[in-house]
Amino acid sequence: MNILVVEDEKKIASFVRKGLEAQGFRVEVAHDGDTGYTLAAARPYDAVVLDIMLPGRDGLSILRNLRERRMTVPVILLTARSELNERLEGLNLGADDYLTKPFFIEELAARIQAVVRRASGTPQSILTHRDLTVNLLTREVKRGERPVELTSREFTLLEQLVRSPGRVFTRMQICEKVWGYDFDPGSNLVDVYVQRLRKKLDGPEAPGLIETIRGVGYRMKPGGP
Repeated sequence: MNILVVEDEKKIASFVRKGLEAQGFRVEVAHDGDTGYTLAAARPYDAVVLDIMLPGRDGLSILRNLRERRMTVPVILLTARSELNERLEGLNLGADDYLTKPFFIEELAARIQAVVRRASGTPQSILTHRDLTVNLLTREVKRGERPVELTSREFTLLEQLVRSPGRVFTRMQICEKVWGYDFDPGSNLVDVYVQRLRKKLDGPEAPGLIETIRGVGYRMKPGGP
């Protein structure tokens, strides 16, 4: 998917770009409202991630102009503020969703996928690997016929791994995806959560799916059933 991110805070824009690109999106970034509107109006994006507070045109003005031109590209608004009136105004102008800063990149990616699915009429997404089934909409996980109850963080970690079987993720990459950009790279948090996942997913008749790559990180074991 081709995504336009309009965000004037360069640190956040870089964080969003890297996070979305790591999940397979193609991302273009604009740092001011005028450039963002020009790009959104001229190029065929699958979705636009639009900050409300921008130099030049503000996000709500951009959204209003796009909808006046009958452009139906899905738009997700970003805001550092949580006032109800601002959110309602954006939704009334035709925004498809909104997200308040700070946020986790996985939540943004999931919301992008959701608004694109709604716009295209694509049915719910289900990831499968071997006998593992992960429903991204209902957040239900099954190992064979056995339901697996996961916390929100555990689910996000599992989703990251199962999306790319065989790909090795470093602990830092996992931290950035699951815990956002505020993390302690010296923490053993990733190892703890991987062990929790293994305990919940594996069993006598359900061999281990998550593989430790010594000195590097973790991956979902590649291969079929």
